[in-house]
Amino acid sequence: MVDLSALRAANASRFASAKLTRAAAFSPVAHRLIWAQAKARYQAVSARTGVPWWFIAIVHERECSQSFRGSLAQGDPWDRKSVHVPAGRGPFNSWEDCAIDALVNCAPFAARNKDWSIGGTLTMLEQYNGLGYAAKSRPSPYLWAGTDQYVSGKYVRDGVYDPNAVDQQLGCAGMIMTMMQLDPSIRFGEQAANDNAPPKVVARTGQVMVAPHPDSAPTISHPAPGSIGAWIVSLFKHAA
Repeated sequence: MVDLSALRAANASRFASAKLTRAAAFSPVAHRLIWAQAKARYQAVSARTGVPWWFIAIVHERECSQSFRGSLAQGDPWDRKSVHVPAGRGPFNSWEDCAIDALVNCAPFAARNKDWSIGGTLTMLEQYNGLGYAAKSRPSPYLWAGTDQYVSGKYVRDGVYDPNAVDQQLGCAGMIMTMMQLDPSIRFGEQAANDNAPPKVVARTGQVMVAPHPDSAPTISHPAPGSIGAWIVSLFKHAA
Protein backbone atom coordinates (compact mmCIF):
# COMPACT_ATOMS: atom_id res chain seq x y z
CA MET A 1 0.00 0.00 0.00
CA VAL A 2 1.43 3.38 -1.07
CA ASP A 3 1.36 6.16 1.54
CA LEU A 4 -0.22 8.99 -0.44
CA SER A 5 0.72 11.63 2.12
CA ALA A 6 4.37 10.64 1.82
CA LEU A 7 4.08 10.58 -1.97
CA ARG A 8 2.62 14.11 -2.00
CA ALA A 9 5.55 15.33 0.07
CA ALA A 10 8.07 13.52 -2.16
CA ASN A 11 6.54 14.92 -5.35
CA ALA A 12 6.47 18.45 -3.91
CA SER A 13 10.15 18.14 -2.97
CA ARG A 14 11.08 16.85 -6.42
CA PHE A 15 9.19 19.67 -8.12
CA ALA A 16 10.98 22.29 -6.00
CA SER A 17 14.37 21.15 -7.29
CA ALA A 18 13.48 19.82 -10.75
CA LYS A 19 15.22 21.10 -13.87
CA LEU A 20 14.10 20.47 -17.43
CA THR A 21 16.40 18.32 -19.54
CA ARG A 22 14.27 18.49 -22.71
CA ALA A 23 13.01 22.08 -22.64
CA ALA A 24 12.89 22.34 -26.43
CA ALA A 25 10.49 19.39 -26.57
CA PHE A 26 8.19 20.74 -23.85
CA SER A 27 7.81 24.21 -25.34
CA PRO A 28 5.59 23.49 -28.38
CA VAL A 29 3.38 21.16 -26.33
CA ALA A 30 2.89 23.80 -23.64
CA HIS A 31 2.03 26.45 -26.24
CA ARG A 32 -0.57 24.09 -27.66
CA LEU A 33 -2.13 23.33 -24.29
CA ILE A 34 -2.59 26.99 -23.33
CA TRP A 35 -3.82 28.04 -26.79
CA ALA A 36 -6.89 30.22 -26.22
CA GLN A 37 -9.50 28.06 -27.99
CA ALA A 38 -8.29 24.86 -26.31
CA LYS A 39 -8.07 26.62 -22.94
CA ALA A 40 -11.67 27.80 -23.28
CA ARG A 41 -12.84 24.20 -23.63
CA TYR A 42 -10.80 23.11 -20.62
CA GLN A 43 -12.21 26.01 -18.60
CA ALA A 44 -15.77 24.97 -19.51
CA VAL A 45 -15.10 21.50 -18.08
CA SER A 46 -13.32 23.01 -15.08
CA ALA A 47 -16.36 25.15 -14.26
CA ARG A 48 -18.52 22.01 -14.05
CA THR A 49 -16.08 19.79 -12.13
CA GLY A 50 -13.86 22.02 -9.98
CA VAL A 51 -10.77 20.51 -11.58
CA PRO A 52 -8.20 23.14 -12.68
CA TRP A 53 -8.22 23.72 -16.45
CA TRP A 54 -4.48 23.16 -16.78
CA PHE A 55 -4.75 19.78 -15.02
CA ILE A 56 -7.40 18.80 -17.57
CA ALA A 57 -5.12 19.97 -20.39
CA ILE A 58 -2.22 17.85 -19.14
CA VAL A 59 -4.33 14.71 -18.73
CA HIS A 60 -5.73 15.33 -22.23
CA GLU A 61 -2.21 15.46 -23.64
CA ARG A 62 -1.02 12.35 -21.84
CA GLU A 63 -4.10 10.23 -22.52
CA CYS A 64 -4.71 11.07 -26.19
CA SER A 65 -2.14 13.66 -27.37
CA GLN A 66 -4.72 16.45 -26.94
CA SER A 67 -7.05 15.01 -29.55
CA PHE A 68 -10.57 16.34 -29.04
CA ARG A 69 -11.78 13.16 -30.73
CA GLY A 70 -10.46 11.10 -27.81
CA SER A 71 -11.74 10.55 -24.28
CA LEU A 72 -9.96 12.11 -21.33
CA ALA A 73 -10.32 8.76 -19.54
CA GLN A 74 -8.32 6.50 -21.86
CA GLY A 75 -8.16 8.06 -25.33
CA ASP A 76 -10.98 6.03 -26.92
CA PRO A 77 -13.39 7.87 -29.26
CA TRP A 78 -16.00 9.59 -27.10
CA ASP A 79 -18.84 9.07 -29.60
CA ARG A 80 -18.86 5.31 -29.07
CA LYS A 81 -18.64 2.97 -26.07
CA SER A 82 -15.08 2.74 -24.74
CA VAL A 83 -13.21 -0.57 -24.99
CA HIS A 84 -10.11 0.26 -22.92
CA VAL A 85 -10.08 0.77 -19.16
CA PRO A 86 -12.32 2.35 -18.02
CA ALA A 87 -14.38 0.34 -20.51
CA GLY A 88 -18.07 0.71 -21.23
CA ARG A 89 -18.23 4.51 -20.91
CA GLY A 90 -20.29 6.42 -23.43
CA PRO A 91 -21.14 7.17 -26.09
CA PHE A 92 -21.34 10.88 -25.24
CA ASN A 93 -22.79 13.91 -27.00
CA SER A 94 -19.57 15.92 -26.90
CA TRP A 95 -15.93 15.86 -25.82
CA GLU A 96 -16.90 18.07 -22.86
CA ASP A 97 -19.57 15.64 -21.62
CA CYS A 98 -17.09 12.79 -21.90
CA ALA A 99 -14.39 14.77 -20.04
CA ILE A 100 -16.80 15.53 -17.19
CA ASP A 101 -17.68 11.85 -16.90
CA ALA A 102 -13.99 10.93 -16.81
CA LEU A 103 -13.23 13.41 -14.02
CA VAL A 104 -16.35 12.77 -11.94
CA ASN A 105 -17.11 9.06 -12.42
CA CYS A 106 -13.81 7.37 -13.31
CA ALA A 107 -10.77 6.60 -11.17
CA PRO A 108 -8.82 8.38 -9.82
CA PHE A 109 -11.89 10.68 -9.48
CA ALA A 110 -10.09 13.99 -9.93
CA ALA A 111 -13.30 15.96 -9.28
CA ARG A 112 -13.23 14.69 -5.68
CA ASN A 113 -9.71 15.95 -5.06
CA LYS A 114 -9.43 18.77 -2.52
CA ASP A 115 -5.64 19.15 -2.55
CA TRP A 116 -4.46 21.19 -5.51
CA SER A 117 -1.09 22.02 -4.00
CA ILE A 118 1.77 21.02 -6.28
CA GLY A 119 2.28 17.82 -4.27
CA GLY A 120 -1.42 16.96 -4.37
CA THR A 121 -1.69 17.80 -8.06
CA LEU A 122 1.29 15.68 -9.08
CA THR A 123 0.11 12.76 -6.97
CA MET A 124 -3.34 12.90 -8.55
CA LEU A 125 -1.68 12.89 -11.97
CA GLU A 126 0.52 9.96 -10.95
CA GLN A 127 -2.58 7.97 -10.01
CA TYR A 128 -3.76 8.21 -13.64
CA ASN A 129 -0.79 6.06 -14.60
CA GLY A 130 -0.80 3.88 -11.50
CA LEU A 131 1.28 3.74 -8.32
CA GLY A 132 3.68 0.99 -9.37
CA TYR A 133 6.66 3.37 -9.40
CA ALA A 134 5.79 4.77 -5.99
CA ALA A 135 5.58 1.23 -4.64
CA LYS A 136 9.21 0.80 -5.76
CA SER A 137 10.17 4.23 -4.34
CA ARG A 138 11.07 5.33 -7.85
CA PRO A 139 10.06 8.61 -9.53
CA SER A 140 7.33 8.01 -12.08
CA PRO A 141 8.30 8.85 -15.68
CA TYR A 142 4.63 9.78 -16.22
CA LEU A 143 5.50 12.80 -14.07
CA TRP A 144 9.24 13.26 -14.34
CA ALA A 145 10.40 12.17 -17.81
CA GLY A 146 12.18 15.11 -19.41
CA THR A 147 13.50 16.42 -16.07
CA ASP A 148 16.57 15.67 -14.00
CA GLN A 149 14.38 13.82 -11.47
CA TYR A 150 14.14 10.84 -13.83
CA VAL A 151 16.93 8.77 -15.36
CA SER A 152 15.55 5.34 -16.18
CA GLY A 153 13.06 2.65 -15.23
CA LYS A 154 9.80 1.91 -17.00
CA TYR A 155 6.95 -0.56 -16.98
CA VAL A 156 7.31 -1.86 -20.53
CA ARG A 157 4.03 -3.76 -20.29
CA ASP A 158 1.52 -4.62 -17.59
CA GLY A 159 3.36 -5.87 -14.52
CA VAL A 160 6.78 -5.93 -16.21
CA TYR A 161 9.29 -3.36 -14.96
CA ASP A 162 12.58 -2.78 -16.76
CA PRO A 163 15.03 -0.70 -14.67
CA ASN A 164 17.10 0.13 -17.75
CA ALA A 165 14.28 1.26 -20.06
CA VAL A 166 13.94 5.01 -20.57
CA ASP A 167 10.54 6.61 -21.12
CA GLN A 168 10.66 8.93 -24.14
CA GLN A 169 7.31 10.62 -23.50
CA LEU A 170 7.16 14.02 -21.82
CA GLY A 171 6.23 13.98 -18.14
CA CYS A 172 3.48 15.99 -16.49
CA ALA A 173 5.79 17.94 -14.17
CA GLY A 174 7.76 19.39 -17.07
CA MET A 175 4.52 20.34 -18.81
CA ILE A 176 3.39 22.22 -15.70
CA MET A 177 6.75 24.00 -15.37
CA THR A 178 6.70 25.10 -19.01
CA MET A 179 3.03 26.11 -19.01
CA MET A 180 3.63 28.25 -15.92
CA GLN A 181 6.34 30.15 -17.75
CA LEU A 182 3.86 30.99 -20.52
CA ASP A 183 0.65 31.54 -18.53
CA PRO A 184 1.09 33.22 -15.12
CA SER A 185 -2.56 32.52 -14.24
CA ILE A 186 -1.65 28.90 -13.40
CA ARG A 187 -1.67 28.62 -9.62
CA PHE A 188 -1.76 25.92 -6.96
CA GLY A 189 -3.71 25.51 -3.75
CA GLU A 190 -7.18 26.89 -3.02
CA GLN A 191 -7.20 29.24 -6.01
CA ALA A 192 -6.26 26.57 -8.55
CA ALA A 193 -9.74 25.24 -9.33
CA ASN A 194 -11.37 28.68 -9.28
CA ASP A 195 -9.17 30.37 -11.85
CA ASN A 196 -11.08 30.42 -15.12
CA ALA A 197 -10.05 33.90 -16.17
CA PRO A 198 -9.59 34.57 -19.89
CA PRO A 199 -6.12 33.58 -21.11
CA LYS A 200 -3.50 36.29 -20.85
CA VAL A 201 -1.35 37.36 -23.77
CA VAL A 202 2.16 36.09 -23.19
CA ALA A 203 5.38 36.91 -24.96
CA ARG A 204 6.66 34.39 -27.46
CA THR A 205 10.42 34.03 -27.49
CA GLY A 206 12.86 32.45 -29.87
CA GLN A 207 11.52 30.55 -32.86
CA VAL A 208 8.65 28.77 -31.10
CA MET A 209 5.56 28.72 -33.27
CA VAL A 210 2.13 28.19 -31.75
CA ALA A 211 0.83 25.13 -33.58
CA PRO A 212 -2.64 24.35 -32.21
CA HIS A 213 -3.66 20.72 -32.27
CA PRO A 214 -5.76 20.16 -35.42
CA ASP A 215 -8.58 18.81 -33.27
CA SER A 216 -8.63 22.10 -31.34
CA ALA A 217 -9.57 24.15 -34.39
CA PRO A 218 -13.12 25.56 -34.68
CA THR A 219 -15.65 23.15 -36.11
CA ILE A 220 -19.32 23.26 -37.04
CA SER A 221 -20.28 21.98 -33.58
CA HIS A 222 -17.62 24.07 -31.78
CA PRO A 223 -17.26 27.35 -33.73
CA ALA A 224 -14.98 30.12 -32.58
CA PRO A 225 -16.58 32.31 -29.89
CA GLY A 226 -18.10 35.49 -31.36
CA SER A 227 -18.08 34.13 -34.91
CA ILE A 228 -21.01 33.92 -37.30
CA GLY A 229 -20.92 30.17 -36.81
CA ALA A 230 -21.37 30.61 -33.06
CA TRP A 231 -24.38 32.86 -33.69
CA ILE A 232 -25.97 30.30 -36.04
CA VAL A 233 -25.42 27.50 -33.51
CA SER A 234 -27.05 29.63 -30.81
CA LEU A 235 -30.11 30.11 -33.04
CA PHE A 236 -30.48 26.35 -33.45
CA LYS A 237 -30.12 25.82 -29.70
CA HIS A 238 -32.83 28.37 -28.94
CA ALA A 239 -35.10 26.86 -31.58
CA ALA A 240 -34.66 23.34 -30.20
